[in-house]
Amino acid sequence: MTVKDSISLHQRILTDIADKILSGEWPPGYRIPFEHELMTQYKCSRMTVSKVLTHLANADMIERRRKAGSFVSKPHLQSAVLEIPDIKAEVSALGLPYSFDLLIRRRRKSSQGDRTVLDLKAPGPILELTCCHYAGRQPFCFEERLINVTAVPEAAEVDFAAQAPGAWLMSHIPWTAAEHRIQAIEASAAAGEALKLAPGKPCLVIERRTWSADHTVTFVRLTYPGHLHELIARFAPADKRAGAGSKASANISPFTPRPAAAEPGSAPAPEGPVRRTGRPAAVQRR
Repeated sequence: MTVKDSISLHQRILTDIADKILSGEWPPGYRIPFEHELMTQYKCSRMTVSKVLTHLANADMIERRRKAGSFVSKPHLQSAVLEIPDIKAEVSALGLPYSFDLLIRRRRKSSQGDRTVLDLKAPGPILELTCCHYAGRQPFCFEERLINVTAVPEAAEVDFAAQAPGAWLMSHIPWTAAEHRIQAIEASAAAGEALKLAPGKPCLVIERRTWSADHTVTFVRLTYPGHLHELIARFAPADKRAGAGSKASANISPFTPRPAAAEPGSAPAPEGPVRRTGRPAAVQRR
């Protein structure tokens, strides 16, 4: 067996197991086959299997227990609530190849629904983008995005075939404030189809608006399969923050319930009008 064949086999075993975990076929707590069973299945050495399991354990996808075997971990794909995550980095942390498909790229005049989610006072051009991000062969995240072309005119010239919209914005447009809204809901028809989820499956949805100076740059809705993702926030009591001289703050805007039907032709809107109560005091650049 050549080195190239060995590397290829390692990646195939890794991808096969990761696919079963990411798809939910092997839920948290599921005991994966023992090493000797995987050796027989893939006709490979114990060293190859051990390397795969070590990789999965380091990515927090499995938990290895002495004499008991290896088990699928609890949700392990983590995002910091007050940060803008890089989806490619999330996938790479699992040791899986990242890719994305651009499903929709459409420049059009903003609708009333678009102006609501982008906090725009007047009609103007927007760019509507829909993508599906993949971890290996498994759909990982469904992205629905609007970009304010008035604030980011150069975006209208980008085809987004080589770089996902979020990554492009992070590398080209400095942002000064962001607002997150997090929900646990059933997948929409479009998200369910892209993520290969059965109707009614729970999802974690993150909606975010981002500003640069006084201009809203983008609104995005990211839908993740609910069994895969969890959100992490680290913070301290208010008096401890004040004592440390921290000047940063995060203001959460209230939302009203979503209308029964969205405006035809418009991108997905949050659950009704958004009332922005403020922006973080600290200017952040990513």
